[in-house]
Amino acid sequence: MLKNRNKKKILLMSDDLRMSSGVGTMSREIVMGTIDHYDWVQLGGAIKHPEDGKVVDMKDAVKQETGIEDAHLMIYPISGYGNQEIVRELIHREKPDAIMIYTDPRFWIWLFQMEHEVRQNIPIFYYNIWDDLPYPMWNRDFYDSVDLLMNISKQTYNLVKNVRSYSHDWGDITYVPHGANEDLFYPVTELHSEWKELKSFKRGLLDTIPNQDELDFILFFNNRNIRRKMPGDVVLAFKTFCDMLPKEKADKCALVMHTTPVDDNGTDLPRVVDDIAPDCHVIFSTQKLESKHLNFLYNMADVTINIASNEGWGLGTTESLMTGTPIILNVTGGMQDQCGFKYKGKYLTYKDYEWVHTLHDDRKWANNKDLTWGKWVKPVWPSNRSMVGSPPTPYIFDDRCRFDDVAQLIKDWYDEGKENRTKYGEVGRTYCFREESGMTANLMCQNFIKDMDNTFDNWVSRKPYEMFKI
Repeated sequence: MLKNRNKKKILLMSDDLRMSSGVGTMSREIVMGTIDHYDWVQLGGAIKHPEDGKVVDMKDAVKQETGIEDAHLMIYPISGYGNQEIVRELIHREKPDAIMIYTDPRFWIWLFQMEHEVRQNIPIFYYNIWDDLPYPMWNRDFYDSVDLLMNISKQTYNLVKNVRSYSHDWGDITYVPHGANEDLFYPVTELHSEWKELKSFKRGLLDTIPNQDELDFILFFNNRNIRRKMPGDVVLAFKTFCDMLPKEKADKCALVMHTTPVDDNGTDLPRVVDDIAPDCHVIFSTQKLESKHLNFLYNMADVTINIASNEGWGLGTTESLMTGTPIILNVTGGMQDQCGFKYKGKYLTYKDYEWVHTLHDDRKWANNKDLTWGKWVKPVWPSNRSMVGSPPTPYIFDDRCRFDDVAQLIKDWYDEGKENRTKYGEVGRTYCFREESGMTANLMCQNFIKDMDNTFDNWVSRKPYEMFKI
């Protein structure tokens, strides 16, 4: 790999890219997918980071993975997300050409408060996540405090376009959807070298189910056990689906939940299963898995489900589509992007959301003949929308769907049969690779490079404050 001595250096502030969180996973994809173009420094956060205060040089690890000999990736692990003094020290030590922040804006209030100081010297890039309406007007100052605002979904783009002030002439607003790594998530068929290993993994996971080889249908849930992910409703929907079938057919169906079974931020799922669905096959996958085995989970599933009431993107559903496994999605947040919605035969673009605003209104969109979606998804529209909030987030919609509506969609996928599910899943995988969807890690990183290089080329530093005697 040829050396590039003229790389820009970017200070990334997000979850530690070695962590398994969604933000950590995507931070890794962004860095590794662009490290031939940029040098990187990360202030890598975690709730209680075990390496807090250390400095980790990732040069050798990057070289081993990518073959790039002159890669620069330094990680400064930290508990939390840092503070002004730490950032000042990192800017002095590492001399980055830009700062990039990634996750919810409330974690960066202290950075937005010093944005004028920073932007006299280097730009601030923000990869923005925001789930839902109403328009978060209290975020305006945050959105006005950065030079490049890249948005994770069409929904997020619309929110920013309607909130951000136009009283200034700096800063770009772009759309950069999440992309799954096509080298990690792919179909495993009978002709694949990993087929026997997949079958062995499946037998081990389902060893508590009698006659597991006779299973006809597996529903897969891959989310945290937290309230907004609606894990209890998934169990209830699966139970309701099983009740629609004759017992001999219901006994050949299983729900696999890759999650922590008991979580203070969610519920006691084994108790839910024991009391609500005692006659159903519900299997918990609790171990932290390497990417190969996570890929196996998607491949052994017939359908992946995500009915979260708020969702910035829903990375697991993109990973599912990359494996060719179809999905059930709640029409909310960034999950709208993964449905392949068309209006009058044309894919809805991120700019269309300036007039669409959102598709989560079932009264307006659920039965609209001009709206269609991809064969790989069965969308469920929210039946209830409530206002929730907290002091840092004063208001946001919570979009909940009915469990019996979800059960019917599970039944619809079941009735499609294996052949159609496979066919439609392949269509979904193809959609991920389309340029307009941008849902591969490669396309995502190309978009990052394009947007950030453009901002570097056109960036004008902020003027310093001037003192006047009055």
